[in-house]
Amino acid sequence: MSELCPAYAPFFGAMGCTAAIVFTSLGAAYGTAKSGVGISAMGVLRPDLMMRNVIPVVMAGIIAIYGLVVSVLISGDLKAPMPLYTGFIQLGAGLSVGLAGLAAGFAIGIVGDAGVRGTAQQPRLFVGMVLILIFAEVLGLYGLIVALILNTRASDTPGCDLQ
Repeated sequence: MSELCPAYAPFFGAMGCTAAIVFTSLGAAYGTAKSGVGISAMGVLRPDLMMRNVIPVVMAGIIAIYGLVVSVLISGDLKAPMPLYTGFIQLGAGLSVGLAGLAAGFAIGIVGDAGVRGTAQQPRLFVGMVLILIFAEVLGLYGLIVALILNTRASDTPGCDLQ
């Protein structure tokens, strides 16, 4: 162990791995729950639109997949002697995809709930709802892209030499 490779360095990588899956799952759960409530309320009035309006729930679930991808990539690079720089980069990657996924899940849930309820009354709102949902989903995709770039930077660092 050296100053650049302390024993606690893998902890930050593990926290990045945890943050990626926990925050994206929270966002996906919120988006699914909020949109699901809207779909249930809409299904009473217009049961014929149920399958068409399940799009927000599917899009919310995709957010959790972003976190899963980054968590698997980070956990694959975790090892005992590890530079502190790598641990911090992995923490940043996990937080970037996690918090972006949380924000995207909130946006998808709110837009999905209001959009589904509005579509039940005016079917022409469906296209607008889908466009807004796509822009909300892209917020999570931005976090995934940043996390992947950070993760490639973490693997470029020199390793710890055991002495």
